[in-house]
Amino acid sequence: MSAAAMLVLHAVRVTGMADDATVARRTGLDSTEVAEQLGDAQAYGWVARFDFAGTGGWALTEAGRDKDAANLAAELQATGAAGAVAAAHRAFDPLNARLVRACTDWQLRPAPSDRFASNDHTHPEWDARVLDELAALAGELRRLIGDLGQALPRFAGYDDRFRHALARARAGQNEWVAGVGVASCHAVWMELHEDLLSTLGIPRGVALGRG
Repeated sequence: MSAAAMLVLHAVRVTGMADDATVARRTGLDSTEVAEQLGDAQAYGWVARFDFAGTGGWALTEAGRDKDAANLAAELQATGAAGAVAAAHRAFDPLNARLVRACTDWQLRPAPSDRFASNDHTHPEWDARVLDELAALAGELRRLIGDLGQALPRFAGYDDRFRHALARARAGQNEWVAGVGVASCHAVWMELHEDLLSTLGIPRGVALGRG
């Protein structure tokens, strides 16, 4: 299996559902190459096209998830990067709790009469605190990806994408914190989480020992 085919298949895995343009952005491959690779993957039964509620994209089939898992296991064996990925996952866990809290605070601002009241973004100090926390997480992410990218270069870029989303949020585009349909801070973070877990072959919610 070619490197391009592996990248395309894994891009669909970490995004959950992706159109051709999204896969091209994630992999850095041109649109023609992406279309060819997705067509081949469909022919092998690894991906299928889905349409839901006016949106559509590619998603992995069960066979596709098995193939991606086999690719990732072979990659770890060939690169010897398992220890680096496991260390990154352990470092990621406490940061993940902070990210979830920040995104919750972006969406909700408890009131005396309603602790689940929506954040209407009319309180600059509240929003500024959330954005500052995301900026702190961006710094932590840069260090994490810097180390991990040296061991497994395909992880490079998550920190840049997160900072790009944060810059747009700071510019007043609120959907770039936790919005759906854009590469928001939350979306980029969740893709990285899925990438770490799938690379290590573990389900969500399982903590790795420090060994």
